[in-house]
Amino acid sequence: MNKVVISAAITGSIHTPTMTEYLPISPEQIAKEAIRSYNEGAAVTHIHVRNPETGQASSDQKLFREICERIKSECDIIICCTTGGGIGQTTAERVSVVNNLKPELASFTPGSVNFGLFPLAEKIKNFKFDWEKPFLEGTENFVFANTFKTMREFAAAFDSAGTKPELEVFDLGMINNIDFMVKRGQLKSPVYMQFVLGILGGLPATAESLFAAYNAARLTLGEFNWSACAAGRNQMGLMATAMTLGGNARVGLEDAVYLEKGKFATSNAELVAKVVRIAKEIGREIATPQEARKILGLKGLNKVGF
Repeated sequence: MNKVVISAAITGSIHTPTMTEYLPISPEQIAKEAIRSYNEGAAVTHIHVRNPETGQASSDQKLFREICERIKSECDIIICCTTGGGIGQTTAERVSVVNNLKPELASFTPGSVNFGLFPLAEKIKNFKFDWEKPFLEGTENFVFANTFKTMREFAAAFDSAGTKPELEVFDLGMINNIDFMVKRGQLKSPVYMQFVLGILGGLPATAESLFAAYNAARLTLGEFNWSACAAGRNQMGLMATAMTLGGNARVGLEDAVYLEKGKFATSNAELVAKVVRIAKEIGREIATPQEARKILGLKGLNKVGF
C-alpha cells in the first residue's frame, strides 16, 4: 500500500469562470488539462463537462464523449466521470454517462447533503456571465438529493456497465448507507471511497474530519480503499494528512483555485506536481495508471464504451 493514487479533478461544477481565468471550459481545454496532469503523475482524472460558450455545468453526452476520446487517444490515465453533474440535473441525466460511456470509474454519492455555495457570491462584485450569481445564491435552498431509491438505481447502472463506483462521502451518515448497500448486495466490497471535505453542508476541511471519516469507515466497513479531497485553502495540508494515513489524494481546480496563498494555480498540472512532491517527501511512491487499476480493481481501458 505504499503506492499512492493521485487524482486530478479538472474543472468540476462549483467554481465559476469569474473565480479564475485558468478554469478549463471547452472539451479541448479539459482534455488537455487531464493529459498534462497525467504527465505530472496523476493516475486518475475526474471529469465534469461545461457549456463551452458560457462555462455552465452540462450533462451533454457529446461533450463527455469528445473529452474522453481526446484523453484516451493521448494517454492511459483512468477516467472517472461525474454523476454529480450540475445543480438542477435530473437523476437520469446524471447517470447517463455511465450507461453511455461505461467508464472504468465514476462518482457515486451515497446520500443526500445540503450543498451551499452561496457565500462565494458575496465575495464577487462583477461576474463574467449572468448565470453565475443566481447559480451560487440559489444553493442556499439546494439539497444534493440521493435517495435510497436513486442509489439503488445508480448501483444497478454501474453494475451493468462494469463501472466501479467512487463513493463520494460528504458526511458520516453516508458511510452507514454504504454499509447498508453492501449488505443488500447493491455495492461490492471492498468499496472505494472519496472523503469530500469542505463543502458547506458536509464535513469541514479539517484533519479532525478526516480522522473521523477514516475511523468510522474502518469500524463500519473493515476493508476498503480510500482517497480524500478538500475544498479551498486546506487542500494540500489535508492531502499530506491523507497520504500519511495510507490513503490516496485528489487535487485540482474543481477543489481549489490557488496553488498557495495569494497565487492562483495556472493549471491542474501545477497542483498535481505539488502533491506528487509532498507524497515523495513523506515516502509514498506514485502509482501509475496500470498500478492504480490493480489497486482499485478496475476493468481496464479496453472495456470502456468510448
